[in-house]
Amino acid sequence: MPKCPPFITNSILKALNNCLYPIPSKFLSLSMLSNFSALAIPSTKTIEIEPQNHPQHRHASDRENGIEHDPPISDTIFKTGAKMGSYKLGDSTFYSLINNYADLGDFKSLEKVLDRMRCEKRVVVEKCFIVIFKAYGKAHLPEKAVDLFDRMAYEFECKRTVKSFNSVLNVIIQEDLFYRALEFYNHVIGAKGKLEKAISLLDRMVSSKCVPNVVTYGTVINGLVKQGRALDGARVLASMEERGYHVNEYVYSAVISGLFKEGKSQEAMQLFKEMSVKKCELNTIVYSIVIDGLCRDGKPDEAVEVLSEMTNNGCKPNAYTYSSLMKGFFEAGNGHKAIEVWKDMAKHNCTQNEVCYSVLIHGLSKDEKVKDAMMVWAQMLGKGCKPDVVAYGSMINGLSNAGLVEDALQLYNEMLCQEPDSQPDVVIYNILLNALCKQSSVSRAIDLLNSMLDRGCDPDLVTCIIFLRALREKLDPPQDGGEFLDGLVVRLLKRQRVLGAAKIVEVMLQKILPPKPSTWARVVEDLCKPKKVQAAIQKCWNILYC
Repeated sequence: MPKCPPFITNSILKALNNCLYPIPSKFLSLSMLSNFSALAIPSTKTIEIEPQNHPQHRHASDRENGIEHDPPISDTIFKTGAKMGSYKLGDSTFYSLINNYADLGDFKSLEKVLDRMRCEKRVVVEKCFIVIFKAYGKAHLPEKAVDLFDRMAYEFECKRTVKSFNSVLNVIIQEDLFYRALEFYNHVIGAKGKLEKAISLLDRMVSSKCVPNVVTYGTVINGLVKQGRALDGARVLASMEERGYHVNEYVYSAVISGLFKEGKSQEAMQLFKEMSVKKCELNTIVYSIVIDGLCRDGKPDEAVEVLSEMTNNGCKPNAYTYSSLMKGFFEAGNGHKAIEVWKDMAKHNCTQNEVCYSVLIHGLSKDEKVKDAMMVWAQMLGKGCKPDVVAYGSMINGLSNAGLVEDALQLYNEMLCQEPDSQPDVVIYNILLNALCKQSSVSRAIDLLNSMLDRGCDPDLVTCIIFLRALREKLDPPQDGGEFLDGLVVRLLKRQRVLGAAKIVEVMLQKILPPKPSTWARVVEDLCKPKKVQAAIQKCWNILYC
């Protein structure tokens, strides 16, 4: 390499001292100067340096006066470098800065470098981002890595490959954030109907010698199952085994659960039997999923056989296992067997939690055994179990169907004093509204509807049908309900609940009850606000091209 004349070296060192602040002083060592292309090229031009105060004093006074400096990159360095291959002037210096700042964990300076490169329309290669991802991993900042991965494509126009994807995925996994890793994978691969790329991605990873691990396979399978493609998930599982990976019980349980939910109980049971043949651990989670799936498929008696096998193999059923079995018997019309399961729970010292009580109360209420349901309710409260929305809804529905509307309203008032996650939903409101309208208490039903609106719960199609029927059958003279629904739309618009109002308008059009012109104008005006239109257009573009 040509030797640099002393006067050029001195000039550049002065330029570095004056222009590279606040780059750490370790970057200014002679060993690091070889990274800058200006020192490797002979030059006859001397860099002119304007006389100025000592940099430390100058920057100290600037900070006192509130003056912020430009990004810590010297224009002089890039102007004195020569073109190197296909890169633009000074690209190698930017890459050196990225490496150095990443080693130091100086992310603020890294952002300044990236911002400068973007403004100058320089190419940021994928390996630079991978360096930054690794730095984020060392600093335990997985969300920063995910954010930068998203910015790679639209902000820096850098093509993302399996290398950068795996780099970010590893950062997340190193923090033991497996659910976040799953979300990240679904966001990149599984979202918006693009799961067909998942299997091909795994093949590309293998061909690129970037070997996917069990978590990667599990993420793909989970994404396929969530999109209703459990059979594809089973194929990926088989491919996983062919490549020598040990499939654990969690991956199996995800696929089995998905197959049951899609109504493919035979395939699910076949996979369950394969687990036994391959000596894969059958734990409580796997057994509970199979029992729940069989009960969903209307086969609670077969589920009992699986329960017997479960206990014989030393697995202890939990509350989820028993509640699934109880629900299966109630839905099959065998309430007495469901109660036997409840008693069997107590014999085996299995804790009866809120979910179990909710299932029992719902089943008894559905079988019109309201007194028994009330006894279970009292027992539930006596044991300190807090009823959830399902339990409240089941009890309110049972009381309403038995004609005990006042008792149902009393439970509703109790709900209003509960935590935010136990407040009445539209289903409970519809139960009470229907009960009041059946008793010809339309005015009380309207009062309850007003309370529903005040508490931020929007009416739905069922709500509209309840009032339309009541206005036709319970009033003299009968009304078509058009004016009532029109007023409901206006009240929702006044509360800035545009989507709720739009749903009511949709019902009105279905029932051939067109809104008033003034109501139309308000709905269209609120729906067509610039931000909402822009969001809708962006959503359409995402669906079409993303």
